Amino acid sequence: MRLERLSKKSALTALTGTFLKWTILGSAVGILTGTASAVFLTGLTYATNLRTGHPWLLFLLPLGGALVSCLYWRLGKNSSKGNNLILEQIHHGQEAIPLRMAPLVLIGTWITHLFGGSAGREGTAVQMGGSLAEWLGARLKLSAADRRILLICGISGGFGSVFGTPLAGTVFSLEVLAIGLISHEALLPAFAAGFVGNIVTASFWGVPHIHYSMGEIPAMTIMVLLKVLLASVLFGLTSRLFSGLTHFCKKWFSQLLPNPMIKSAAGGIIVIGLVYLVRTRDYLGLGLPLIQDSFTGEMSPFAFLWKLLFTSLTLGAGFQGGEVTPLFAIGASLGNALSGFLDLYAPFLAALGFIAVFCGAANTPIACFIMGIELFGSDGAVYLFIACLISFLFSGHTGIYTSQQIGVPKSHLLPVREGATLGSIREGKK
Repeated sequence: MRLERLSKKSALTALTGTFLKWTILGSAVGILTGTASAVFLTGLTYATNLRTGHPWLLFLLPLGGALVSCLYWRLGKNSSKGNNLILEQIHHGQEAIPLRMAPLVLIGTWITHLFGGSAGREGTAVQMGGSLAEWLGARLKLSAADRRILLICGISGGFGSVFGTPLAGTVFSLEVLAIGLISHEALLPAFAAGFVGNIVTASFWGVPHIHYSMGEIPAMTIMVLLKVLLASVLFGLTSRLFSGLTHFCKKWFSQLLPNPMIKSAAGGIIVIGLVYLVRTRDYLGLGLPLIQDSFTGEMSPFAFLWKLLFTSLTLGAGFQGGEVTPLFAIGASLGNALSGFLDLYAPFLAALGFIAVFCGAANTPIACFIMGIELFGSDGAVYLFIACLISFLFSGHTGIYTSQQIGVPKSHLLPVREGATLGSIREGKK
């Protein structure tokens, strides 16, 4: 009996110690990532306002791209791998994530948006989070296993704080590592990082997040369900198109123009040409006005294709920034375009597209469903879940993160080798 009491006391002590350890460490990462996101978002808003107020800055896009590529070429080392470096380090632990990644991606993304590149912000937040988490782990001399968990906290803190979605950030940091597998080992610290990171960004530093209204939710009928299923398939195929085109542009630019500075300058020239071809600047930057129009007004039915092309070319040419916010814009504008054809409310389909296209590209259905709840509320939860599920399936083994592993194939009719990544699948190494 005494031995049993000691065993229970020992177990309780161990669990309490684990709780305190990872709550403190996760919160510390949340403070770092939340502060970094606040600085980043404040600077991003300033750069965007400066660009819209001075249209001539667009003509400096080639020069800005060359400058960023030069910085990465001279100083970046393996930082140019971006988010994939963080995923590889979590999986294998063979490469160090340099602290320089944080300022490089911060400055690089600001320059991209200042001069009009079409890019996002998630990649920047995640890379800053991973870099700062790695630095903290090294300073505290944590074990390799603990530093791996701290990197996951960096992803959660960065994602949750930059979008104002701490729960989605928590699950995203676990789900993005391998398709079909979620490790609960890092669940507590990831939540602490995402929760604290969001509070630090929004409450302590006072940096606001934008939220949109899903509008009226249609009643569940067979016809509405079939329409949502069709739209969700199209969302998944669109995410597949985006991932494929972006990877193609990266490969094509690198083969045609091996010099990274010339490559980025050429990409900037092409983006400028596209602006004058379509006679609008709506597809530059994050695409927030495009998202707003998707929920509130009429827009071109081909807006999603133009935003997709602008973003794939920008990122393919080596400009810095993430893919997620442009994916939000692509999905929301596609949902708006489908609303007339499917005879459903535009804000409703825009909300489904907002999360579903990103879901297909990132292969994170649970995180995107939770993000939908955090952004749009729970009234349309069933529709949000269906959209994520179907888009995830129809995007196949493609995605924006080439180092993402395939833990469980999306279909057993598509066999893949153990430990395969999206990059190896793309190269034909199943």
